Amino acid sequence: MVARIRAGLANSPITALLGPRQSGKTWLAAPFASPPQNLFDLQKLLDRARLEDSNFQALDGLEGVVVIDEAQAKPELFLKLRVLADRPQSRTRFLITGSASPDLVKGLSNNLVGRVRLLPLSGFNAEEVGWENRDKLWLRGGFPPSYLHELEGESLDWRLDYIDEILWRDLPVHPEAHMTDEQRRRLVQLLAHKHGQYWNHSEAAEILGVSYKTIQRHIEMLKCVHILRELPPFHVNIQKRLRKAPKLYLRDSGLLHALLLIRDHSALSAHPALGPSWEGFCIEQIISLTGAREQQCFTWSVQSGPEVDLVLTSKNGLFGFECKASDAPRLKRTMITAVKDLDLTKLFVIYPGELNYALGDRIEAVGFSKLPQIIPLL
Repeated sequence: MVARIRAGLANSPITALLGPRQSGKTWLAAPFASPPQNLFDLQKLLDRARLEDSNFQALDGLEGVVVIDEAQAKPELFLKLRVLADRPQSRTRFLITGSASPDLVKGLSNNLVGRVRLLPLSGFNAEEVGWENRDKLWLRGGFPPSYLHELEGESLDWRLDYIDEILWRDLPVHPEAHMTDEQRRRLVQLLAHKHGQYWNHSEAAEILGVSYKTIQRHIEMLKCVHILRELPPFHVNIQKRLRKAPKLYLRDSGLLHALLLIRDHSALSAHPALGPSWEGFCIEQIISLTGAREQQCFTWSVQSGPEVDLVLTSKNGLFGFECKASDAPRLKRTMITAVKDLDLTKLFVIYPGELNYALGDRIEAVGFSKLPQIIPLL
């Protein structure tokens, strides 16, 4: 991520590091402030006063890299950044961070189009914590406070508290999409049990006793705060009936396990959610390691059976990923069908092992720790 931030600062007047609360944005961004007094943390009263008292004019004469942490606290700041970004021959670069929210997304899209490089952040990935720590990362998720706790129980308690904070503080109450506290909690529980499955707003609305649009708006809000990932279906012109529904995943495996009250690996290995959990974990790691944009990520499925968990479009072709929690995945006819129907450059089957081996033409089993070997191919 550090390399991607540097590339953003080199090529764009504004770089925005976006992600959920407690995902490590401040820790990553603060060292880039140059000189150090160019750091503004808008959750600190003193730093807010430095900007508000001058009506943001304190930013005018700054040079180097200016870091503004938690930018969503002052939405009017985006108008000022637009003016500063448009100054001719300016060498000043701005790195802003924000806990993804509707106000932040609206401010970036309305005022900074063409001026900002967006970098999503979802916490630690396997490259950052070490590939040997895969199981710990999978169980606890990538939020630093959860991952770094000494005790499993304390880590689980932190995640449960975090979920409550998201539900009751971060999700805005939409006047046309109101849910009771109990309905919100039931929605998140339903999402955990439907993790990695094809999602239907109408079905969820019937279960919770609310309208289709209420479910739709809450799903959009959970996506906006980086709790949910939606993989839309990849469309290809073949004479088969394709599934049109998207797949939904809780982006952090630790939050999924907290909602399902999975406390340790022994419980995870015996839980029905083992396969979907591994699938979601691998998908997030692949997207994080490749830096793929949301517009590049899809799922694909034929109603008669064949499917691909993640379809990734890249300059080097169309790649598919199947994620299997088994120790030694084998070639299946559905894999051959998927490669043929989608004309995949390669289909990778990611499993929790150590070896890579060929399964068939353009189909390869890849041990999780060997992902760095295939990332350059994408």
